[in-house]
Amino acid sequence: MASDRTTFLIDGFNLYHSVIEASKDLSGASTKWLNIRSLCESYLYLFGKDNTAEEFYYFSALAYHKVARDPDTVARHLRFVDCLRDTGFKAELARFKEKQVWCIGCKSYQTRHEEKETDVALAVKLVELFVQDNCDTAILMTGDTDIAPAVRFVKQYFPKKRVGFLFPYKRMSQELKNLGFGYKISKEQYLRHQFPPTVTLSDGSTRSKPATW
Repeated sequence: MASDRTTFLIDGFNLYHSVIEASKDLSGASTKWLNIRSLCESYLYLFGKDNTAEEFYYFSALAYHKVARDPDTVARHLRFVDCLRDTGFKAELARFKEKQVWCIGCKSYQTRHEEKETDVALAVKLVELFVQDNCDTAILMTGDTDIAPAVRFVKQYFPKKRVGFLFPYKRMSQELKNLGFGYKISKEQYLRHQFPPTVTLSDGSTRSKPATW
């Protein structure tokens, strides 16, 4: 019997905010140095005995707008992405866009930054995987319902394919679960799947866990 090719698509910022909440609920335990591939593979058996991990995708954005007050913010993120890539992840990094928002209390416009393109990039990759028949099951690690239209599309046009969800801690979405199948990630799972303090990459270079995060 042919194996079920399973691909994981990670909503980086949905996961990031979940990891922060998990750390608070674990009395400040460090959870950000997360080996996402190891975390994904720990759930693989739940999707079926014939499922094999095919590809891993990470979607996020680099917060250059925060560098003025936190010079190391982008460098830390890229250090983490290097570790992910070394485990076989393909990372698609988008951008933040400046936006003027009216503040009722201060009666003036305030500059805010919002993540752009990552949701669309994830949705496009989901459709692409099925159009090109590159996987049989797609597992989305997100609780963001913005992905729902893309999921409904692939379910309609690729009825033999499967879509499931790994919901980050405190990011459970019943709307998404109704579109496929899903499992909640516990805060303890983040602790179990941390990179070692210093990661030696395949090229021999090293990446160390940031002292401050």
